[in-house]
Amino acid sequence: MSGFIYRWFLADRPANSKVSELETSWDIRQSLAKLRNYQPTTKDVCHYGFLCSVLLFVFVAFPAPWLLKLFVYALFGLLFLIPITSQFFFNALPIFTWLALYFTSSYFSAGSRPPITVKVLPAIETILYGDNLSDILATSTNSFYDILAWIPYGLFHFGAPFVVAAILFVFGPPTILQGYAFAFGYMNLFGVITQNIFPAAPPWYKIMYGLNSAHYGMHGSPGGLARIDKLLHINIYTQGFSNSSVIFGAFPSLHSGCATMEALFFSYCFPRLRPLFIAYVCWLWWSTMYLTHHYFVDLMLGSVLSYTIFQYTRYTHLPVVDTDLFCRWSYGAIEKFNIAKNDPLSTEPSDVENVPLTTMNFATPTPPSELSDDDDVVASRSASPYIFDRTTSSATSNTSLDLQGEATPRAVKPRFD
Repeated sequence: MSGFIYRWFLADRPANSKVSELETSWDIRQSLAKLRNYQPTTKDVCHYGFLCSVLLFVFVAFPAPWLLKLFVYALFGLLFLIPITSQFFFNALPIFTWLALYFTSSYFSAGSRPPITVKVLPAIETILYGDNLSDILATSTNSFYDILAWIPYGLFHFGAPFVVAAILFVFGPPTILQGYAFAFGYMNLFGVITQNIFPAAPPWYKIMYGLNSAHYGMHGSPGGLARIDKLLHINIYTQGFSNSSVIFGAFPSLHSGCATMEALFFSYCFPRLRPLFIAYVCWLWWSTMYLTHHYFVDLMLGSVLSYTIFQYTRYTHLPVVDTDLFCRWSYGAIEKFNIAKNDPLSTEPSDVENVPLTTMNFATPTPPSELSDDDDVVASRSASPYIFDRTTSSATSNTSLDLQGEATPRAVKPRFD
């Protein structure tokens, strides 16, 4: 039975396809050799320079013994250099940077932080929508609504990123997980930076303290999730939100940003299910306001932030999805979106389809009569890139989770008109 499932699962896998393979080597010398030959582009300098500057700030600001911090950074450096772990850890650098900054935020001194705004968000809410939508939705509560709001906000939000990553890895095209980690990490990183620069009180603060001034010595509140703690006889949410690293981080809503990012990637890979993913985002929007954790304007900015980063990632990192293929092992080649080809103002010829990831070979074309069947397939490289691999830098960024087999173009037969 297992043999039948295995054959069915890989039934449409192209012969000798290596684009879906993962790196299995433990030899650090491979990474060091690629590091010596690495020639960063301007985009690479901006990307790694920004992340390294944030990590350096975290290294100095986090109140832990220097030897412990050096050990942690050295451990991650080792994981980045080992090929089998590098393809996951090194490419999750935006995510690790976001987490490091988030957990360091609670240690910032109050004297060096901006004042907390209490009145701006409810005022914007009233100006844009005519009333405070969170107050309206939270006016009438009951156990059924509490459970319905708790499912996306208190459960799915924390587990969905891992579930989405696993599904994208199996059923999406190779390298899709790279783009997901890049976009997800940067969205949360920019969100936490914004929350520290513009600290804003959520709706629960107005319910508890009115429009009185807030200060950094205050504890957070679980809002409507306190009713879940009481209902389930637990103290998880009260304890967690009371001691959150970013208590006054209402703007933007990263709950909304995460849900939107997950919906965008799922819609990209499984477009027929797009209404289901949109419904999930709307469900989470309602739950955040019902539980008094965010204003509607917070949700909108979180979604706009996700959409902006997703669109950049789509045109610079993501492979083209073939909805006729079943899973990652069905792909024999990886294609990327060709911005120049789809630019209506571009002067490039439009009769060349599926521009490959690597540089095209513009040698003298062979007449059609001399082409054999084997000329239609371009073999994939056997080695998988994992760190500082310049052979794919023009189309695939080494900035995310899933650095598996190098993208391989489909052969393009020249046309003779």
